[in-house]
Amino acid sequence: QVQLVESGGGSVQAGGLLRLSCAASGNTDSSYCMGWFRQAPGKEREEVATIDENGLTKYADSVKGRFTITRDNAKNLALHMNTLEVEDTGIYYCAARWGTYCTGPRPFPFWGQGTQVNVSA
Repeated sequence: QVQLVESGGGSVQAGGLLRLSCAASGNTDSSYCMGWFRQAPGKEREEVATIDENGLTKYADSVKGRFTITRDNAKNLALHMNTLEVEDTGIYYCAARWGTYCTGPRPFPFWGQGTQVNVSA
């Protein structure tokens, strides 16, 4: 099992930037697909970005070109968010699942507690 703790959320104006971090601990020697999810008020949770052990990334269409997901060898995760929009508001969660790759619709069993991101006009 791996434990995940998010940080870096806050309030920013549209057009601004924010960096979210996810500190991993526990069984970090295993291979994981890791990702960021978010849930906006009144909307379903959505996948924002994922990154596999080889650094291959995938992004939701709504954040392509604006967000960048990164990871290090200790399984720490980050999300660099640029040109933020009001629609980016929500609770952001980091997550992990076993596997070298992020392919397939397998569930993510490990989650952080979430960090709030508020983007105002």
